[in-house]
Amino acid sequence: MNILFVADPLEVFKIYKDTTFSMMREAQRRGHRVAACEPGDLTWSAGDVVHATVREITLTGEDEEWFRVDRTALKALKDFDAVLMRKDPPFDSEYFYATHLLEQAEREGAKVFNKPAALRDHPEKLAIMEFPQFVSPTLVTRQPDEVRRFHEEHGDIILKPLDGMGGMGIFRVGPEGLNLGSIIETLNRHGGTTLMVQRFVPEISQGDKRVLVIGGQVVPFCLARIPQGSEIRGNLAAGGKGVAQPITERDREIAETIGPLLSGRGLLLIGLDVIGDCLTEINVTSPTCFQEITQQTGFDVPAMFIDALEEAVDRDRTVL
Repeated sequence: MNILFVADPLEVFKIYKDTTFSMMREAQRRGHRVAACEPGDLTWSAGDVVHATVREITLTGEDEEWFRVDRTALKALKDFDAVLMRKDPPFDSEYFYATHLLEQAEREGAKVFNKPAALRDHPEKLAIMEFPQFVSPTLVTRQPDEVRRFHEEHGDIILKPLDGMGGMGIFRVGPEGLNLGSIIETLNRHGGTTLMVQRFVPEISQGDKRVLVIGGQVVPFCLARIPQGSEIRGNLAAGGKGVAQPITERDREIAETIGPLLSGRGLLLIGLDVIGDCLTEINVTSPTCFQEITQQTGFDVPAMFIDALEEAVDRDRTVL
């Protein structure tokens, strides 16, 4: 296959942990050709198809100069066998516009994973609303008084913006309510911005688990991202320690309920965040943790992903 990765600049990849890199490496190992571009490289004009200036690359196996550019060319997205949207959040206006360009490429014949419309339809924090049976008490609101009421009811709460990533902008307020007003003002911007509030789940001390579902199938190991020191955030970007472990029966129940459903909507890869027995987020933009799980357990997550990608592309060819 000829695979295009729409991602962040290759030069900023931390290849020792980057999931997109691990996908590229496994794809190349199987003989697939790898190309990369950034969302800003996508372009469309009336009467033509969506193109991108792409870099056709070879992975070198080195740690520093990890890729070699074989050729830079303007190519139609429909001419690739698969286009993988792997741009990291935030899901801002430019990300939104990129999904529309990718959706136009789909209409022209491109095969895009995850499906652009599904990326828009499943915002990572709000997507949990479809599955209330799995979530802890949660409030989504722009009303400061509703936040205060929620705090009075539950005592120990987490507040977070809807567009954050990597643990950014997450606050904990205990029963004493210290700084609640200031935090609401910061996140809510005097009623101008919607935020999410959740009852604090003390099992965060055992980790914020990333459960991966690929092609509707559950990866049997998760990565528990455990907060360090005085932190409440387990996110690796916030200094959490990643410990791979077998998924629990509850993890599997959540994943086997949600995974096949979202796979049927065009989400080849999702990452479920589970604290204790509670689902907290559904990650669809660029779920990570492939390398950590593979290195610690021996279960080859990148191989499972490329298997699913090959199967999806073959299935589409058969339908056509």
